[in-house]
Amino acid sequence: MTSAKILKIDRLSFQQEYINEAVGVLEKGGLVIIPTDTVYGIACDSRNPEALKKLSQIKQRPADKPFPVLISQKEDVEKYAVDIHRTAYKLIDKYWPGALTIVLKDRNNSTIGLRMPDHEIALKIAGMLKEGLVCPSANLPGKPAPKNFSEAIKDLAGLVDMAIDSGDADVGIESSVVDLTTDTLKIIREGALKKAELEETAQKKYVLFVCTGNSCRSVMAQALLAKTLREKNRKDVEVISAGIMMLSGMGATEATKEVLRDEGIDVSAHRSQRVTKEMIMKSDLILVMERLQEERILQVAPEAKNRVFLLKEFAKIGDTDLDIVDPISQSLDFYRQTMAVIKAAIERVAQII
Repeated sequence: MTSAKILKIDRLSFQQEYINEAVGVLEKGGLVIIPTDTVYGIACDSRNPEALKKLSQIKQRPADKPFPVLISQKEDVEKYAVDIHRTAYKLIDKYWPGALTIVLKDRNNSTIGLRMPDHEIALKIAGMLKEGLVCPSANLPGKPAPKNFSEAIKDLAGLVDMAIDSGDADVGIESSVVDLTTDTLKIIREGALKKAELEETAQKKYVLFVCTGNSCRSVMAQALLAKTLREKNRKDVEVISAGIMMLSGMGATEATKEVLRDEGIDVSAHRSQRVTKEMIMKSDLILVMERLQEERILQVAPEAKNRVFLLKEFAKIGDTDLDIVDPISQSLDFYRQTMAVIKAAIERVAQII
């Protein structure tokens, strides 16, 4: 007989009362085996010293060596970490939720490992616990990380208070672990994600174009730079665009489509999106059409100050007015004039990135 209460939960149609029960055990200082996308883990409340002590004894881990923490949404990284370099945001954007643990500086001048798992049950529990779900792999020292429930419960049945059986882990390999406490990527553990893939993502440059509605100016700029980079066989740069208005999902204006067709570019599949902090934080170069957009970006992310520029600054056309005026509702000739200014700027941008 095991002392742990076992709950069998389907990850896609789980009973909320079971999740509530597991969270209740954690909040009272208990240990719970939970499924994640990589391997099964032993979870506890990061705020409970007694729970952390019990977990340290099971894992034979020094008390001063922190456990990784699972979070339920990308933006929670800023609840725990400080001085987050944009390389971390690039990795977060691509691999979360997923099999990557990122070690960052914490608010206590130490370090913390954070991961957003790609598993509904783990995400739900982490979101409900709110203040930190500590969760190392559910194995004793020297034993392999468990890929399924039976492997997890075998040695831990009498050491935990509850265990959730949700079938086999999707990945079956521990997460990769990277250190980004500085701006240099260090691979601590090569797990589900391979070293070469992580390094390629970290080294990729992101250029973000921002206008008002993401239906004309930023679309032109994105399309022109992307075409130029393809012609140069540059695969190390990703170009994105967004707007500061609330609307998302709109197509490019008809005039924008027409002037870009003249350049051999089809943007009929474009859909507008609103600029987010995550876009800003991962971007190496942010180019705006007007000072209004620059101000909005810096309100959202003051840290981006040295990476935000007016696109027209790169055009070298001797014009003292550095705003590229919104052509929306203007004539096709006005769109062509706007396009000419943007194209002149893009030619220079392509040379310096």
